[in-house]
Amino acid sequence: MSDVLDEAQGIIQCKGCPWYKACILPMRFTAEDIRRQLQQSTPGIDTSPAFDLNMQNLLSSMATAAQNSLLEGCPIFIDRLRSNPKLAQRIKEMMQNWGKEEEEEKKD
Repeated sequence: MSDVLDEAQGIIQCKGCPWYKACILPMRFTAEDIRRQLQQSTPGIDTSPAFDLNMQNLLSSMATAAQNSLLEGCPIFIDRLRSNPKLAQRIKEMMQNWGKEEEEEKKD
């Protein structure tokens, strides 16, 4: 009976969650966001034009790298992944096999 109540509570939590049906999203960083953070943490930064161009290139690269590797996630979804390693493994396998079924159907 406890399992049924836990499952029902999970469904209710999801439907009431502001992340509903969008459990994970890529984090959005811009070079300007990183620049502001850097300036706040290091007030004596050089602001010459040559430094500024190099810094802009570096910050753009950092923003792109962050967007390609970091995700924001719904706290309920993250908790479920942490509490159920098999669920995380199933999702990982699904992602690794993404599109392979369609390719095999086309071959047949």
